[in-house]
Amino acid sequence: MSGARPGRDRRARRLDARAGRPRFEGDGPRVAVVGGGIAGLSAATVLAERGVRVTLYERDGQLGGRLAGWGTRLADGSEATMSRGFHAFFRQYYNLRALLRRTDPGLHGLTGLADYPLRHRDGGQDSFARVPRTPPLSALGFVAQSPSFGWRDLGRMNARAALPLLDVGVPEVYEALDGVSATEFLAGIRFPEAAHHLAFEVFSRSFFADPATLSAAELVLMFHIYFLGSSEGLLFDVPREPFPQALWDPLARYLGGLGVEVRTDTAVHAVRPVGEERVEVVAGEAAEEFDGVVLALDTGGLRSVAGASPQLVGPRWRAAVARLRTAPPFLVSRLWLSRPVAGERHGFLGTSGFGGLDNVSVLDRWEGEAHRWALRTGGSVVELHAYAVDPAERRREVEEGLVRRLREAYPETGRADVVDVRHEWREDCPLFTVGGYAERPGVRTGDARVVVAGDLVRTGLPVALMERAATSGFLAANALLERWGVRGETLWTVPDRGRSAAGRALAGLGRRADRRR
Repeated sequence: MSGARPGRDRRARRLDARAGRPRFEGDGPRVAVVGGGIAGLSAATVLAERGVRVTLYERDGQLGGRLAGWGTRLADGSEATMSRGFHAFFRQYYNLRALLRRTDPGLHGLTGLADYPLRHRDGGQDSFARVPRTPPLSALGFVAQSPSFGWRDLGRMNARAALPLLDVGVPEVYEALDGVSATEFLAGIRFPEAAHHLAFEVFSRSFFADPATLSAAELVLMFHIYFLGSSEGLLFDVPREPFPQALWDPLARYLGGLGVEVRTDTAVHAVRPVGEERVEVVAGEAAEEFDGVVLALDTGGLRSVAGASPQLVGPRWRAAVARLRTAPPFLVSRLWLSRPVAGERHGFLGTSGFGGLDNVSVLDRWEGEAHRWALRTGGSVVELHAYAVDPAERRREVEEGLVRRLREAYPETGRADVVDVRHEWREDCPLFTVGGYAERPGVRTGDARVVVAGDLVRTGLPVALMERAATSGFLAANALLERWGVRGETLWTVPDRGRSAAGRALAGLGRRADRRR
């Protein structure tokens, strides 16, 4: 990334890579990147740009990880692209956006949504369209406009319990709050129930987890990133076309131009140290030696490779990886409907109280492929998400229940025929359990040949979700390049402390009082 500030926040934090020569001259070292999601693509990009010879392994037939897409034929004969569901590209995702700028310098492939309301079944609805972007005006503006969180509610809050929100740093937030669940933390603050549902529960379920099992540190960090710590605001962008066409196909061509060998449909089973300097990567019946490896895998994939690699890194590291957990199952249902959704509906709606339905996306409002299908047929394309589904529930009943809840939220869809539907179930997101931070792997493993990347990784930086994946990929590449004396990538993050000096002072007083108790 360029040294220029990437967004509007003048307090965004710049992290320069360690000094070194710009790139390798001649043949650089060989590195295997295992995993073709955001983290692996980020690492592969930085390494290849510095002259490293990269081989990228991806288990599935397409790149993108949790943002992958694949073709499907609908009942009406149309060709469509299915995916694992909607993702929001927030403006403070500086490193992810830096990756995308490699092939789209102006980010014209993204478009902003004007608003994304949060709606409770009882009728309360909050909006972020007119909320100021810069803290503390963002918080004050939200309170001033919110029907579910008023000034009277603010007065009832436990101010002392809320102090951690005013000064969030990493790793301090984990030291203070990782042993508390998000549910306990919110109860201690005494947030009004409606605000709890509409704001915090929606945020916490973005981790595909129930707030009762989620570390409060992750929730508080997220609130800092999106609301109190950054002046980029809460609005976000979405791709104008499906993920492969908008993002990964252009990046794959870019990597090909840098000499990266991309091997899709190729699962890595094990990684073995070879001497003191190299590693052997085992994929199928083949084994190849490399000078380094980036393990950019999801939780299950990392557990599998570590478990099949008895000499990798060390026993304590492998044992910690074995204890990593995945979040409960989640469902993405996409419906191609014979009638349009009402014109006043937003492109994205967060929901609470609708029996497991977490959000509704009207894809034809922004995605070109869905829009063209809707114009051609007179219908609409709608996507439904259900996070943290109870594994004991019958999947068919969950799928049917989501469709019923859609018709409750948007009654006009009840008059539409379902031209076709796809239900995608997944259970591969990391679970950030209470007290689990210390055992999560960091980018560096203790073996200079082996680094780890992904949204499950401890980065020591205020990042989350897709941005954590991209940031960890850059950090992994930087760690290997540092070993060889080559300068890595400049990173940016939201501020790593609270924005207000008074707020930081109050939070510090609270921390000191807690230590004396």
